[in-house]
Amino acid sequence: MKRIIIDCDPGIDDSLALILALKSPELDVIGITICAGNVPVELGGVNAYRVLKLLKREDIPIFLGDNNPIKRDLVTAQDTHGDDGVGDVLPEVVIPKDAIKLGAVDYLIKTLKENDDISIIALGPMTNLAKAVEREKEILKRAQRVVSMGGAFRTNGNCSQVAEFNYWVDPESVNIVFENVDKSIELIPLDVTRKIVLTPNYREYLKQMKNEIADFIYNITGFYVDFHWMQERTLGCVINDPLAVAYFIEP
Repeated sequence: MKRIIIDCDPGIDDSLALILALKSPELDVIGITICAGNVPVELGGVNAYRVLKLLKREDIPIFLGDNNPIKRDLVTAQDTHGDDGVGDVLPEVVIPKDAIKLGAVDYLIKTLKENDDISIIALGPMTNLAKAVEREKEILKRAQRVVSMGGAFRTNGNCSQVAEFNYWVDPESVNIVFENVDKSIELIPLDVTRKIVLTPNYREYLKQMKNEIADFIYNITGFYVDFHWMQERTLGCVINDPLAVAYFIEP
């Protein structure tokens, strides 16, 4: 099993990626760090906990980062993911004391310093990684692999003509990581993720499975499907982040 930290901003597609990672026998998710992006950081922590509770993995620690990018104000994607970040369809969840902690950057630095077998899958803006690099310039060299869902190469962006959301929210953090890390960073950009669409037929199949996890996926993706149709006339929804997890498992 590969030991990983998932840095994310849940988010519908982040939630799907967490489910995939936690259900994959190849991966040992040792911690989840939350950055601000799709939703404010506190709400991202709540949504990460929702997934852990769904999968009965509340043993995994969640750490919150700061609620703003490096230099600019946060612009969320709640128009895409819903006010609560997961489609506005789930009941409120009770968060036990100490289930969500502060100190994402501290956790990243400490864990990478103390272990030489940790990889990072980054599914949101690179704010936490950049702040770790600013404090300990060599720290990401300690990671076995760094896989990031972000960017757009030979395709239009999804929040401007050229920019993909994760990198658009905090471009300064991307620059800090790329300029200061002498390491191959494996990118999963929109060019690739747009080829992976959760279609209405697939969603209907999930509904027919009649289990708790399938119902969760079906329910939270309804808002996402409606948004994609209204904005892009896509029949279904593009599920970006799970592809980064799938790629990590089988490049």
